[in-house]
Amino acid sequence: MNQLTFQNFELARSFFLKQLDGIDASAVDIQPDGFNNNIRWHIGHVLTTAEYFMFGFPEHSSNLPKQYVELFNRGTSPADWKGEVPTLKELKQQLEEQLVRMKAIPAERLNEKLEKPVFNFTTFGELVNFTVFHETYHLGQMHAIKRIIENQTAKQT
Repeated sequence: MNQLTFQNFELARSFFLKQLDGIDASAVDIQPDGFNNNIRWHIGHVLTTAEYFMFGFPEHSSNLPKQYVELFNRGTSPADWKGEVPTLKELKQQLEEQLVRMKAIPAERLNEKLEKPVFNFTTFGELVNFTVFHETYHLGQMHAIKRIIENQTAKQT
């Protein structure tokens, strides 16, 4: 079971990264009607949330800038962004680096009890499984946004 948990994370992350390869950088900040966020927000949100769940960001991890909490936390919006935001290239690199760090987590940690439950999850392994679900959910959102942008662009030409 432990190996499967990590394999699922790696599979989800590889699909996520592959999706980024197919995104035009000019489209990452378009927010179609009916969507609360844009593609750049979803990318940063997945990165920040995984760092939070798996590495204790921002209290116990300094792998990402602390400003990511204000940019990409649940309930934030690109409409509220102030100052510079990370580029698509920077976010992708951080996702790749995070995957390397995740692969270094010992399998025994999956059985580790959390200090306090998170969303009713009591073990680190449950939290990792939720992180996989969370990542694939946002991958779907990004895919939908990308399709809408492509369809709108095709109609304009």
